[in-house]
Amino acid sequence: MSEQDRIQRNVLPIPDRPRTGLITYDAKDPETHYPKITQLRPPKGAPNVLVILIDDAGFGSSSAFGGPCATPTFEKLAANGLKYNRFHTTALCSPSRQALLTGRNHHTVGMGGITEIASGSPGYNSILPNTCSPLARTLKLNGYATAQFGKCHEVPVWETSPAGPFTAWPTGGGGFEYFYGFIGGEAHQWYPSLYEGTTPIEVKKTPEEGYHLVPDMTDKAINWIGQQKALIPDKPFFAYFAPGATHAPHHVPKEWADKYKGKFDQGWDKLREETFARQKKLGVIPPDCQLTQRHKEIPSWDEMPAALKPVLAREMEVYAGFMEFTDHHIGRLIDSIGKLGLLDDTLIYLIIGDNGASAEGTLHGTYNEMINFNGASALETPEFLMARLEKLGGPESYNHYAVGWAHALNTPYQWTKQVASHWGGTRNGTIIHWPKGIKGKGELRTQFHHLIDVAPTILELAGLPEPLFVNGVEQKPIEGVSMAYSLNDAKAPERRETQYFEMFGNRGIYHKGWTAVTRHKTPWILVGEITPAFDDDIWELYDTSKDWSQSNNLAKQMPEKLHELQRLWLIEAVRYNVLPLDDQVAERLNADTAGRPVLITGKSQILFGSMGRLSENSVINIKNKSHSVTAAITVPSKPAEGVIIAQGGNIGGWSLYAKGGKLKYCYNLLGIDYFYAESATALPEGDHQVRMEFAYAGGGLGKGGIVSLYVDGNKVGEGKVAATAAMIFSADDGCDVGVDTASPVSPDYGPRGNEFNGVVKGIQLAISEDSENVDHLVSPAEAVRIAMARQELLHGQIYRTAQTSGPRRLRRRGKRSGRRLLIMIQESQ
Repeated sequence: MSEQDRIQRNVLPIPDRPRTGLITYDAKDPETHYPKITQLRPPKGAPNVLVILIDDAGFGSSSAFGGPCATPTFEKLAANGLKYNRFHTTALCSPSRQALLTGRNHHTVGMGGITEIASGSPGYNSILPNTCSPLARTLKLNGYATAQFGKCHEVPVWETSPAGPFTAWPTGGGGFEYFYGFIGGEAHQWYPSLYEGTTPIEVKKTPEEGYHLVPDMTDKAINWIGQQKALIPDKPFFAYFAPGATHAPHHVPKEWADKYKGKFDQGWDKLREETFARQKKLGVIPPDCQLTQRHKEIPSWDEMPAALKPVLAREMEVYAGFMEFTDHHIGRLIDSIGKLGLLDDTLIYLIIGDNGASAEGTLHGTYNEMINFNGASALETPEFLMARLEKLGGPESYNHYAVGWAHALNTPYQWTKQVASHWGGTRNGTIIHWPKGIKGKGELRTQFHHLIDVAPTILELAGLPEPLFVNGVEQKPIEGVSMAYSLNDAKAPERRETQYFEMFGNRGIYHKGWTAVTRHKTPWILVGEITPAFDDDIWELYDTSKDWSQSNNLAKQMPEKLHELQRLWLIEAVRYNVLPLDDQVAERLNADTAGRPVLITGKSQILFGSMGRLSENSVINIKNKSHSVTAAITVPSKPAEGVIIAQGGNIGGWSLYAKGGKLKYCYNLLGIDYFYAESATALPEGDHQVRMEFAYAGGGLGKGGIVSLYVDGNKVGEGKVAATAAMIFSADDGCDVGVDTASPVSPDYGPRGNEFNGVVKGIQLAISEDSENVDHLVSPAEAVRIAMARQELLHGQIYRTAQTSGPRRLRRRGKRSGRRLLIMIQESQ
């Protein structure tokens, strides 16, 4: 037994061993002995580990599982490894990722939904308990090198600003020594907002110069693995490669989308049939599997307007090109590992989707999904979409395909992402490749498994125990079941006999071949759906030991069996922190009523020069109300040029900047239209205060207003904004002072070289009455004093109320409070 094998690893970090034996006075004494310095390594035989998690891909998307998207790298890995055709996710991204990285069910680790809708309920607060230390930390503390590339959507939204804390970030408490990627649900693939560790970085190339996030993060992963093995060749690595692909926006170079021209003109109903036939031929579904019926809520291809069909077909061409493009770059990563001679001893998990294909793109798809998120999907008429057909997938778009394509890419199952009740939302094809540890090649495994089973599998294959204590905290046992038993035994009895599912009230339970399920919400109705009471949901029953695709509902024939499984679901829900059920998506988007912390309260906020990469959760909400932006600047001797402050990107936002020496304001309405105001004269040299006042028209959400520009209190320009974004500007493009990073808000400047050529000393954002000023001037000292005092007072008041009383109590207290807390909350939305 080697020295590394003798180390006790149940307590992490591994305690240092005390010095024992004779202590001599003089090191030259012949009896002087002390152990040589040894470096911590995992036990002998521990493999390198690469976990690849594709985003928003259905079971029937990749060609490796019969889908229409060519994925030769996936097929090659499968031909030399194993396919698992009964592997499951949680139906949504943040929950799946937290479950994968901890080996616990998503409600156990606080991730009952995405981080943006976290509430005070323990199963939904998005806070990882310190009793559930993540896999990467366990591996790092046992001597692995660890790195993450791509998407991290597990950081609580109130901790995503440059102020931290960074304990939930990959290189904070996540256990990764290196991180290169983005924090949030999705990224602009052409203009991403990236971090290296916790430091925001800007990419050096533009899309026109060939930039795209997928090859960029692949290069970073290749270089990191190469560096690790060049410097510490005996130290195994754990690399987590999680591209934003193939989540919307579906961004891909045009030549990759063009490879699929004409291949989807037959529509999504025919595509389901073609995929189903390929799946049977491949053997990834059994010969007696039935193709489930399309639900009435999903339109048939024949029902779609003829004028829209060219756009619909192009949406799917772009998506297929995006997946093949991603497969190609994953192939580069795999090839690089092979060239280093490491492929045989690298355990590769390829999970094709963190949930089923996404139906969040509306019934006809979208050119810019922010249009739908702002309740303006009616703008996207066939004529509107046809005019932008050639731009789908390019830097100006932020596109998502139609619901019908998502349904087809989940063949042969019912429903889609978000619907945790049915396999269409939760069954994802998975491939395991490890030549040194797997005897079979190209074999199929049909044992039932789940994301939470990945972590215990990796630990078992690395020869590492599940830690009992981490950083002095006793750990909750891992809830997953190791899949190692199945690697070399296709007929091994499955060891995961029970698994619950829940998302937004959509519920399911698997137990020994049976499933009981109920769909509660419709995934493409993001806001405003009238849902039934949970007790009124209609449950279905399937014998999935005989009915592979959940096609034959036995609820009426076997009510006692259904009741047995419903009761089991409730037991599991109590065990794993699922209750109380919560389908209040719109209500939970509002931090104040949801009961989670907020960074900014009150009606004004101070920003200082060079602050940037501020998410919309880090900036006061100026939408649907009158507001002002006031900046103290120093204008250089040459004509003023560049961005003073901007929020959002080319898909929507606003910017205050100088152009040709003049002060200018641009309101970018969801990338559809642009509204401007400009000063009549140039900004003079020296110190000045510039100000934009937006007088909101009122009368509802998303209305327009009048923009007025001031320099040192004197009005210098005016313009009209016809309409505004009601809910969100961008999922990743934030607010920047002195520059506009990532994609540019205004077409007056580009994505690079748009920095203000003078000095931005400070900025005040103000809403409602705080934005009103008869002199149109702000005292900097007084603005800072008021903003800081109000921020401290109101944050403490809201936080204490939310903590002690919950959202309902918060609303009641607002009604009777002398400070009229409810009104403040509504106005700050």
